Amino acid sequence: MSFDSLLALGALDGRYRSKIEPLAGVMSEFGLMRSRVEVECRWFIALAECPQIEELEKLSPPQRTAVERVFKDFDLASAQRIKKLEATTNHDVKSVEYFVKEQLANIEGLASHIEFVHFACTSEDINNLSHGLMLMRGREVLLPVMNELIRAIEELALRTADLAMLSRTHGQTASPTTLGKELRNVSERLVRQARQFAALDTLGKMNGAVGNFNAHRVAFPEVDWVGLSEQFVADLGMISNPHTTQIEPHDYMAEWFHNLCRFNQVLLDFDRDTWSYISLDYFRQRKVEGETGSSTMPHKVNPIDFENSEGNLGVANALLEHMAAKLPVSRWQRDLSDSTVIRNIGSAFGHCLLAYRATLKGLSRLEVNEPVITADLEESWEVLAEAVQTVMRRHGGVEPYERLKALTRGRRLDRALYREILNELNLPPDTVAELEALTPSSYIGLAPELARRGTV
Repeated sequence: MSFDSLLALGALDGRYRSKIEPLAGVMSEFGLMRSRVEVECRWFIALAECPQIEELEKLSPPQRTAVERVFKDFDLASAQRIKKLEATTNHDVKSVEYFVKEQLANIEGLASHIEFVHFACTSEDINNLSHGLMLMRGREVLLPVMNELIRAIEELALRTADLAMLSRTHGQTASPTTLGKELRNVSERLVRQARQFAALDTLGKMNGAVGNFNAHRVAFPEVDWVGLSEQFVADLGMISNPHTTQIEPHDYMAEWFHNLCRFNQVLLDFDRDTWSYISLDYFRQRKVEGETGSSTMPHKVNPIDFENSEGNLGVANALLEHMAAKLPVSRWQRDLSDSTVIRNIGSAFGHCLLAYRATLKGLSRLEVNEPVITADLEESWEVLAEAVQTVMRRHGGVEPYERLKALTRGRRLDRALYREILNELNLPPDTVAELEALTPSSYIGLAPELARRGTV
């Protein structure tokens, strides 16, 4: 049966394929193969640069260019050739080694040196560095979208910095805020996590079967293998981890995945709050011609983008949390239980990307319903009880909190009832006048200033 996206078992490669395409080239099996080929070729070049390895002469410029072309020109036909080799070897990394040897054998002057491909390497030397390359390249796809999302929330925060809004703590009316301030709260949380994500280190190792350079030392005892390995890993953009078993222990991966989980949880919090504000009619959603909200209720414009984001964030975090917990654990010097788990990194990143784009789409369709927000606040004069009892404390009032509690708890106040309460408190006339001038929409503290004050 020929493949059609409708036959895909997973939604990422089926329904959502077009939306995660930027990740496909770097985090798919194709992407893993290409990264493996790159590591193998670069290791061959690094060995040729080592003066103590006289049996492998330094590559001429044309030879080096030709070796680099093997991974730079890697295409689907190359990946299919590796899969054909794997059908015989039943080993994915060995198949990559054989593929690279085939390619290098066709380069003038290198046919007799192809046994330096995969020299002194265990499969995990190639794999851990390939996974590191995939992660860094996947981050290059995610980060711009994460930052675009942050900017979209910040822009809305600035536009609504002065729009007074009723707070709800425990779901009940509470001291007013501004819509912009609440949005800035979210963007600042996301900024912190995105900056940490951008700065996370990628660790790698190139030290042989159990991390001791055993074979390296026997073959070429005069080579500074630790120094060569450190430089090789650094040239790939990673930090060398000199203390490993057969595998790089994946602790840094757990840091990556936990960080993404935190970013996703903040976004999930935002999605749910925005959904709730839509249900209160604080936000309206722009109608798109031809779209259907409900199959039976024609009037509906459902908040599906925020719901889709919420669902994909849940799937992403389930994968990320499992990988973060599982990958740093390996029996003795090596077990293979990490291998099948690590193949799901692309899926986790894919669901992240879907979620971020869904929230962005939802934001692009939001319209602030200022009349509803203002009317809701103006019907809640009881929120000024906090201000009154605090001013009473300043003037030495007796049990101000208790008095205001008795007068306001569980009651909805309007302007008239609020003024009636003020006149029962025996405050100085000028203080009463100041409090009478206070309204729910003006009782917003420094919220506008805080909404405009951010790290970006």
